[in-house]
Amino acid sequence: MERAREHRPAEGAGGRAERPGEAGTALELLVHGVGGTTPQEMLNDPRTVRITGDDIAAVFRRADDADAEHRPADRQGGPVPEAYVWCNLTSGNGTRALWLLLLPFMVVNLAHWMRPTARGRKRLVRLYGLLVRLTGLSLTVLFVAAACEVALDLAAWQCAGTHACAARHSWLGFLSPEASDGGWWSLPGRRLALAALVPTALTGLLWYLSLRTWSAYESQQPITHGTGPEEPEEAGPTALGRPGFWYGRRLVARLRAAHTAAGLLTVAAAVGSAAARHDRAPGGPAVPGVLGTLLEAALFAGAAVVVWVVCRRGRTDRRLDGELDTRMVRLLPLAALTLLVLTLVYAGWQRPGWESAGRLSGDAAFGAVTLAQGLLVIVLAGVAHALYRSAPDRRAAMRGLAGPAVAMLACALGGVMSGGVAQRVSDWLDGTGASIPGPPVVLTWQASVIPPLLVLLLGLCGWLARRAWHIARDEHATVAQEFPGEPGDPARTRRIAYARAMATLTDRAPRIVAVTSAATLLLGAGALVGALTTDRTPGRAAQGSYPVVHGAAETAQALGSWLIGLGFILFVTWGRRAYKDASARRTIGILWDVGTFWPRAAHPFAPPCYAERAVPDLTWRIETWTRSTGGRLVLSGHSQGSVLAAAAAWQLTPATRNRVALLTYGSPLERLYGRWFPAHFGPAALGALHQEVVCWRNLHRLTDPIGGPVRLPGDRGPGVDRPPLGDPLAYGRTEAHPLPAPILGHSDYQADPAFAEERRRLLARLRPEVPAPRHPGEPDDGARSGSGAPTA
Repeated sequence: MERAREHRPAEGAGGRAERPGEAGTALELLVHGVGGTTPQEMLNDPRTVRITGDDIAAVFRRADDADAEHRPADRQGGPVPEAYVWCNLTSGNGTRALWLLLLPFMVVNLAHWMRPTARGRKRLVRLYGLLVRLTGLSLTVLFVAAACEVALDLAAWQCAGTHACAARHSWLGFLSPEASDGGWWSLPGRRLALAALVPTALTGLLWYLSLRTWSAYESQQPITHGTGPEEPEEAGPTALGRPGFWYGRRLVARLRAAHTAAGLLTVAAAVGSAAARHDRAPGGPAVPGVLGTLLEAALFAGAAVVVWVVCRRGRTDRRLDGELDTRMVRLLPLAALTLLVLTLVYAGWQRPGWESAGRLSGDAAFGAVTLAQGLLVIVLAGVAHALYRSAPDRRAAMRGLAGPAVAMLACALGGVMSGGVAQRVSDWLDGTGASIPGPPVVLTWQASVIPPLLVLLLGLCGWLARRAWHIARDEHATVAQEFPGEPGDPARTRRIAYARAMATLTDRAPRIVAVTSAATLLLGAGALVGALTTDRTPGRAAQGSYPVVHGAAETAQALGSWLIGLGFILFVTWGRRAYKDASARRTIGILWDVGTFWPRAAHPFAPPCYAERAVPDLTWRIETWTRSTGGRLVLSGHSQGSVLAAAAAWQLTPATRNRVALLTYGSPLERLYGRWFPAHFGPAALGALHQEVVCWRNLHRLTDPIGGPVRLPGDRGPGVDRPPLGDPLAYGRTEAHPLPAPILGHSDYQADPAFAEERRRLLARLRPEVPAPRHPGEPDDGARSGSGAPTA
């Protein structure tokens, strides 16, 4: 890559870039999709230069086109290609592999944006966001509670307090009363206080990562268009065009403070509850008992403040909100840290006769969190259903219940990760399986429901395979009819039909998610009831029943523990490989490309939103280039790049938008985003985008599992969507394709001649002079009508 210098436009005597005299300059701004690419591949030239940007995200051109605006006569054959490369935002350095630990937080953040379209239901919309934020808070508590279970309960309380377990782990010797001969650290409260450093450090790491990414992503200033009046709350069919949508600095800072305080208070509660329970026992010391009661009251008040901060307000995107709740952001975590220090001091007091036995109060804590998450998801489903009924959308995934379903999966994922860590550490510490009680019973029950859930998923996969086989069989005859006169090739026809059939499975995803989420909710409820009513593991609870029931319970318990262990090992192995291997990191980056497009509105510890950097980058580039050159611009987006392109188009001023055409291909705008995020990419939003841009064309293939048509209603649909492109370009060998043409699917749309044709029509529709604004209902022409002859 040629990056010896960053190209800048030539400047005149006054320090400003000179405007080329030719008003017909045209630019094609290419935006790549998921997985990333290189500027050389995008521009099809090994020699590229960086026009603007940094090592994280930048705009590149061919070396020969660096000053193309000053040589307009050299580009009469087409626009100047320019590539915006943003892949390093999600898969840049090795620390991105650590984001795997934040997967449940990312998933629950997606649930916030899956709200159904609503009409006149402002309070329900706010309630929906509040419930998702509370669900995200419960995941933080669960995450820190799992660390407390490992460090405080399993290691410091159970293993260090048991001679047989501590003898097998010499590093715990100074904490064992027998091995250390009653050493200073061997008292139960002091062991807990020392072990509390582990979950405290984890909370501090989450705070640091959130602060660091907040400074790099949420602090990117969007382009401003003057200080006009604040938009009404329901202005426009989508919030993506609002001034402050891609600037969530204030909300993330406030949520970061609240979640950090929640994590510290969780650690304090885990340490202090054990000491307070001992002090309140009959015959316990009076003064420590009073102090324990006061400390628990303070922890309860702190938890109430945290919940109030989370519930107080959501996003403010109707204006560019540059304020920060400085006092609250600083004082809330500091107050929680102070309470934690006081709790550690309180627990470290010497208490004669206090010995560690059994488990800490993990069953009650994990049971309460699980119950709260289930209730939140159920209430969230009721709110989502009420919102959906106010403005039904038949294309919306799961009839508006996608958000609650995804929130349920986030909770389940958090529970599996928490239980997996606790189970693996318990097996590692307790080699014989009989020296310590082990993890809380509720975690064992939750692990036992994994095998039946996997059986259900296997059944769903079988249904999908059968469905794909039926579709492929029907497509076989269709493919044969689309290539008349070609010599029959059964293998070739079968491959094309199979590719089309596999591409349709994407549309079955809502049903898979719905069944999985419902089964997870029911199985999780059954596991919670079984753990609370029996207080024994599934195998022991089934003793004395029918042999089949007892055998099934033992098998599910053992298999669930083994599967959690295997999953945990694979998870760590994958993260370690991704840390060292750039290709593996790019694979993980694909997951973040899809999951972190949305701002962090529900969880501050989720991976950062790259669009808060990418969308301002694109809008700044488009606005400044069109203003300085007066030229025409085709915003060309592939796959996820088309979503970024649409988001950038919504942020442009009307004057700039009149010089911009939109070309999308392999686009999930309607097929994925329109169905799963109907409040922001539904029919009304995409229809408004079609009215706001001068011209828009969308290309798709039947073999593409991701991209699809935009499906605008009425005569607007054909004006945007070109009929499906042929794939492969040739069935057999031809003069143009002497070798077999590949089935392209989701890739290489630019290889199709239709791409250059549609780009030419869009440029013809964009006249060099500023076109008059087009009013709704105005007859369409040229590229918008799809009739073929462009309008000059």
